[in-house]
Amino acid sequence: MRIRKLFRFEAAHVVRGCSSRRCRENIHGHSYVVEVLIDSGTLDRGFMVMDFALLEGVRAIVDRFDHSYSLWRGEDEEMKAFVYKYNRRVVEMPVSPSAEGYALLFFFLFDEALRETVFRNGEGDVRLYSVRVHETETGYAEAFREDLRLVDFGREDVRFSRAIIEEE
Repeated sequence: MRIRKLFRFEAAHVVRGCSSRRCRENIHGHSYVVEVLIDSGTLDRGFMVMDFALLEGVRAIVDRFDHSYSLWRGEDEEMKAFVYKYNRRVVEMPVSPSAEGYALLFFFLFDEALRETVFRNGEGDVRLYSVRVHETETGYAEAFREDLRLVDFGREDVRFSRAIIEEE
């Protein structure tokens, strides 16, 4: 059985290297919708795959990105300095902040959060199936476990500004 939970966040970015000049040359933002799809072959004592309240770790990760600037670590140093000078909430990412980059990064982070979740209600083989990141109403990127082969990063490669950390 599969369940889905939606999350939302607002963020700004520049996506260097993309085809569109507007996208690669201008700071702009989106109202993102993130879909988390979870599978299990069993149900808990409440006849659920899992209680959505157990996704607090996922919710906390999404909240770190809300009203922040998503900065690709490959950005030039002058831009990095500018972003950190004029923004308190900055997430420095090991991938470009495209919908695809977010989907891959979120899959990695959410999978880790789900593995750290303590299940106490008879939940079974709960596992992350996919993560969809809607950048607009008409387009999204979806990452699956096998897509992680496209990237090479760890948790330490995602850096949150002091303002984000202090708000927790």
